[in-house]
Amino acid sequence: MQFRQQALAKLQSPEELDLPVRLARPQGWFALAVTVVVMAAASVWAVTGSVASTVSAPAILTHGQGSYLLQSPVSGQVTAVLARQGEQLPANAPVLKVRTVQGDSVVRTVAAGRVSALAATIGQIIQTGTNVASVEKVAHASDPLYATVYVPADDAASIPAHAPVDLTVSSVPTQTYGVLRGRVKAVDREAQSAQSIAAFLGDSQLGQQFTRTGRPVAVTVVLDTSATKSGYRWSTSDGPPFGLDSMTLASASVKLADQRPIDWLLP
Repeated sequence: MQFRQQALAKLQSPEELDLPVRLARPQGWFALAVTVVVMAAASVWAVTGSVASTVSAPAILTHGQGSYLLQSPVSGQVTAVLARQGEQLPANAPVLKVRTVQGDSVVRTVAAGRVSALAATIGQIIQTGTNVASVEKVAHASDPLYATVYVPADDAASIPAHAPVDLTVSSVPTQTYGVLRGRVKAVDREAQSAQSIAAFLGDSQLGQQFTRTGRPVAVTVVLDTSATKSGYRWSTSDGPPFGLDSMTLASASVKLADQRPIDWLLP
């Protein structure tokens, strides 16, 4: 009977128009306002903001002109090694003496440079075209060093002119002396093959190493100079207490062009 009386009372006043209607709690309005503000701020940042990114790639320090592989023009037995590794030689300087069936012959440098590697020893039998030395093309040992960075081809187009570069040099403890500073000078237009890299560096193994994950693009980096022992600027105040050698391997971090977040959503 009690439930029946309640039902009859409900029918007599079905809408309860005299009671106030609560559309939303104050906490709900606050949450909605916060959501709207956050979405508006995110939209503005997506259009006007920018995101910085970097690409990491292997690098090597050189004097900028590259190297060449000196090949023997004759076949025979090496009877004398006339140059030393690290020696600075002029063009047409003697490197090896080879005994052939026609008599003694001298293998000479093609262009001036520093002997970065000697591949022939006394008593060795060599054939015509054998690589006997690697010579870095540099006029003076005091010429400034550059860094050649082999960047993946997909990232090369995003490298702006004069982009900053940080180089972790293999012969320098990073935790103690920091990273070497530099800026992009030029970006090659074509990807490099293992053969072209080997021809430039005078080392076939480096050609294979730098193309292990694909054909990269060579990026030339000018090293920032400073009054330090090495002559270059580092992330620390002094840098290492010694100079840098050419043909030293490094790892580079190149700053790419800034991107707007909205570009990621556009096709």
